[in-house]
Amino acid sequence: MPVRTTPVERAVDALRRLPIGDLAARDHVRTVRSTLAIANDDELLRFLRLLDRLDVDPPRVERDLERARTSDPVERRVALAHLRRALEPARDAVLRHLAAPPGDLRMVVDLRAALMALMAKRADAADLRPLDDDLRTFLASRLDLGLLELRRLTWADSAALLERLARSEAVHAVRGWFDLKDRLDDDRRVYAFFHPALPGTPLVFTEVALTDDIPASIRAILNKDAPRVDPASARCATFYSISNCEPGLTGIPFGNALIKHAVEQLRGELPRLRTFATLSPLPGFAAWVRSLGDRVAPEVRSALAIPAWHRNAAACATLREPLLRLAARYLLAAKREDDAPRDAVARFHLANGALIERIDWLADPAQRGIEQSFGVMVNYRYALDRYPANQLAYATNHAIDAASAVKALALADPTVLDKAQPVVSRRAALLAAIRGVASRAKRMVARAPAGA
Repeated sequence: MPVRTTPVERAVDALRRLPIGDLAARDHVRTVRSTLAIANDDELLRFLRLLDRLDVDPPRVERDLERARTSDPVERRVALAHLRRALEPARDAVLRHLAAPPGDLRMVVDLRAALMALMAKRADAADLRPLDDDLRTFLASRLDLGLLELRRLTWADSAALLERLARSEAVHAVRGWFDLKDRLDDDRRVYAFFHPALPGTPLVFTEVALTDDIPASIRAILNKDAPRVDPASARCATFYSISNCEPGLTGIPFGNALIKHAVEQLRGELPRLRTFATLSPLPGFAAWVRSLGDRVAPEVRSALAIPAWHRNAAACATLREPLLRLAARYLLAAKREDDAPRDAVARFHLANGALIERIDWLADPAQRGIEQSFGVMVNYRYALDRYPANQLAYATNHAIDAASAVKALALADPTVLDKAQPVVSRRAALLAAIRGVASRAKRMVARAPAGA
């Protein structure tokens, strides 16, 4: 007796076979859409597992891979073309149908958000991480960065949009409507990216403070009673928060482009601006220091053990210099296995071409700031004449650009790490990157057909 299939299973099977845009696919898309709209967690997990099973066909991949090993260059190119098609998961056809009318990309975004939530709360969903990677790749391919629209958000925007902004703030929580209004004042800016595939929805936003100098404390920015700065005379734009509005788009690097687009807009609007920097958290610092155990000086460990040490003048005096040195060492020497910086925020800004400008003591004395970084924050600076070269050097071998004061702090730290960390100069990394580009160009010229 054949196994009875559900309507959504029959719909998915049809969608994987029908050509994109076929009118017959529309009813199947509606079936999937209506099913997901009322699905509970167990039903949603079954649907996700159905998608997960629609992967590549291993025997077909093996056959095409074997054919690609031929020595005949023409046959090899044909075999490689077949192999590329074979490596496309069958679920991609289903996703393309779901992202087209009468569905829309929103359905796939929400589907990935639901998958991420399930993986976070259910152990039996942990094996779906490869599906999550595929969904992220699919969404990234549909959200062309060239179609992103940068908009400045103001108090005149709709209440629904501003409420979403406040709810999505992930770095410094918005404390009510008055706090939000203050962040939208004349000497503040909020910029967001929008995309036509998700109309009316901000994908990611950043908050900026216009100041005379680079702030050394988040309180100087968030204090509603702080003196206002005339935007026309401001010399510094400080990015103090970047937040994602769409959980389903986590991991797609809109934020990298957002800062640079915002810098260009600010330069055009306020030509007196000379410095573009951040006031950023150091979220992994405290955990890293604790992981060092007895390698941290006894007086530092004792002072950190004092309850509410950050309100104790003697403890602060003991901790200030050692923790600043450790923070510099953490930023410059604490690495992951792939040799990228251990700190996620550092990876974001350094990969974007910024340099480490300054480390700020007790810049965030709120409970969260004390717990994650002992209150230490960092200023990354986007030097307009350096960030393209920095970006290339970091991409080549994770070379880090930092101010001399930060390097001096790191060198003064006596802590013994697990292994010696090689220091690659920015200049050496940039030269290596240029040599690599030149070498690839020469190979391409050498492979080009005669007369091309």
